[in-house]
This record gives sequence, structure tokens and C-alpha cells, in this order.
Amino acid sequence: MFEQLSDKLNTTFERLRGRARVSESDLEEALRDVRVALLEADVNFKVVRQLVATVRERALGEKVLESITGAQQVVKIVHDALVEMLGGEAVPLARAERPPTVLLLVGLQGSGKTTTAAKLANVLRKQGRRPLLVAADVHRPAAIEQLRTLGKQLGIPVMAVEAGRVADDVAAAVATAGRDGADSVIVDSAGRLHIDDEMMREVEAIVTTAKPHEVLLVVDAMTGQDAVEAATAFKARLPISGLVLTKVDSDARGGASLSIRAATGVPVKFLGVGEKLDALEVFHPDRLAQRILGMGDILTLVERAQETVDRKTAEEQAKKIMEARFTFEDFYAQLQQLKKMGPLGDLLKMIPGMGGLAKQLPEGPEAERELRRIEAIISSMTRAERAEPTLINGSRRKRIAAGSGTKVSDVNQLLKQFAEMQKVMKQMGALAKGGRLPKIPGIRM
Repeated sequence: MFEQLSDKLNTTFERLRGRARVSESDLEEALRDVRVALLEADVNFKVVRQLVATVRERALGEKVLESITGAQQVVKIVHDALVEMLGGEAVPLARAERPPTVLLLVGLQGSGKTTTAAKLANVLRKQGRRPLLVAADVHRPAAIEQLRTLGKQLGIPVMAVEAGRVADDVAAAVATAGRDGADSVIVDSAGRLHIDDEMMREVEAIVTTAKPHEVLLVVDAMTGQDAVEAATAFKARLPISGLVLTKVDSDARGGASLSIRAATGVPVKFLGVGEKLDALEVFHPDRLAQRILGMGDILTLVERAQETVDRKTAEEQAKKIMEARFTFEDFYAQLQQLKKMGPLGDLLKMIPGMGGLAKQLPEGPEAERELRRIEAIISSMTRAERAEPTLINGSRRKRIAAGSGTKVSDVNQLLKQFAEMQKVMKQMGALAKGGRLPKIPGIRM
């Protein structure tokens, strides 16, 4: 979502880094570019004006002008200002002293509220908590059935309420949750195509009877400044304690989601980064600022890896790599783990300095096709061929190509790439044992 903004800001800062010293005119030019980039990304103009003024004041106050490290200091000041604009630090969910903790989700129809309820339940379950989902959207016919289906996929119980007694049924679900073994109750309330009194009165009644510890507003990040207006309207009627921004993985400009915290004063607590039920991230202002400025996001990458990669398997494969025993069987297992962590391009963007490489990779359906082609080729090999690729002669290559629905040239290319990878692994293993760093063509050692 923030790729276009990130590209423009990085172009501005690269130009600034090219100056031996940062003059006042250089600073003003950079700030002008920053202002234009943020406005084009649909960031609220009042927020942009305040951020630019803050950066200018701090840059002049810290005497970055004519300094050798002036450009780096300006980037640091912009980073800090962005973090402040986004809320400063992550705000955790409230937790009741006496269970259950009640979390009420509200929002407009189409914002992804029902799916977010299931994702949030999944997050709590991974934390060792025992959530209960309450389907309280009696106005959208498919909403209750949708939540039941999602709950079944996750193995999390779902309780539905009756039309005409929504608030009372939600309160009853909360009252009996502890007896049924739940320590958290997530309520999916009804949404509307627009904000109206009927909708608000129903949600206000739930707040009165169920007394939620959190009222989370689910906002579609693709809706631009409408998202800010919706958040402001909801806040005027309900005790909104946090925001969940959905569809952050889309191609929309995304600036409104950057300014929604500054415009409403309500902290963003989660980001919806995909359609899968594990695609909900805790919102960290500093990490998002780093991503926007091209600094990567190693902490989120590590957290994803910890959630999806089996530690024992990873250690065994690492040992095989260092001992040059890595096979196609191991490679196939690695591909499966990588798919669980998300698109390769998104993962590379989290590594500092790798954003440029990420842009060169195929995206979307093309990337999926490439990955499926590799998997098909490996799946068409025998166990012996996976363990020892040198066995794969001409006739075997034809058989593998026919079995995987690919060309012999595709099989040849994969075998060549794997051989090169094994060669590098052997060199890494030698280095780990005290050998010399292998020579890399084009790089003088």
C-alpha cells in the first residue's frame, strides 16, 4: 500500500544524501518533496502541515545545516516525526482483571469486520487464550454463517444471537463465557453501508449491556479520507478504544490510514495484511515508519518466521547447509515454509536494502505460477533423484518435464540453479570451519 509513497520519499532522501552539506535551500526543497509525496498519498493535509513544520523546526534546532551527516539526520528526524504521527508506540489490547475480556468490533459494511473477528480470535488463541466468537450481525444474512464457517476452520466456538434481542443475547453470552471455558469474547456487530441512528443505537445498546473492555473500529484502508470521516463519526457516538485497518496489502495510496491516528486521537492496534486468517499484525508505529522509509522491518520478519517455521526442522536444515548435504527434498520443505510466511516480495522488503530486489521479482499470479512450476518439477522427481540430482540424465529430465507439465528447459534451469546454490553452500560451510571467504566474480577481495 505504501510502496509509491516509499519510492518518492527515498528518491528525495537519495538526492539529499548526494549533497556534501545540507543547506537551508536543500532542506526546503526536501521538505517540499516530502509534503507533495504525503499529499499525493492522501495523507490529511492538516497532518502533513504539522509534520513538515515539526521536521523543519527540529532540523534547524539540531543544526543539521552544513553538517557532514546532515542528510542522515534529516532522515532520522522525518522517521521520528512519522512515528509520532502514527502514535508513538504499539498499544496492546486491554485485558480484564477478571475474565472474560470483551472485545466489540464495529464498522461499516464491507470493511472486513467479520473476517477480522476471526483473525483476532486466531491471534488470541496463539497467545494461549480461549476466545469465543459472538455473531451479532443479524442484518446481513450471510454474516452469521460466515463467522460460523471461519470459527469451524479455526476450531473456535461461535455463538449466534437472535434478531430483536441482540444486546441481551450478547450480554448473556458474556455472562456464560467463563462457565463454558472462554476467557475472551469477540463480538461481531452489524455494519451498514453508511452511518445511521438505527445502527448506532443497536451498537450503543450492546456497549451498555455487555460493557466491552475494547471497542475496536474496523476501517477499510482503501477508502481514503472517508476512513477518517467514518472514524470521527463513530468516535462521536461510541467509546472507540482502538482501530483495525484492513486491506493494508492493497494497491491503494494508503495515506489516510497514516493520518487516521493523528486526526482522531484513537490508536491503531492491528493491520489486516491479507485474506488468510493469520494475516493480522500488531501495529507498531516505528516498524511501519521504517518500512515507508525503506529501512526494512526485521522484527516483524523474525516474528513471522517464529510463527511458521518449525525450529527443530530449521536447525536440521541449517546443519545440512553448512555440511553441504542440502537436497531437493529439503528445498521443497523450505518452499512450503516460505509460502506460509507470505509473498516473497513482501518478505524481502522487510530486509534493509533488499527493497530494490523485491521490485525485480514477479508479483501476484506470476509469482504463484513460478512457485507452482518449481514445486511440480520437484514433485515429479523420484526420492533418489531428489537426494542425488546428478542421477538426472537426459531421459529422466524428459520424464520429469512430462510429469510436471513443464519443458525440459525448465527442468534444466532449475537443476542448474540448484547446483549453483549447492556450490555456494559448500563455500559457506568451508568458511564456517575456518576457511577463506570464497571469491565472488566482480568483487575485489
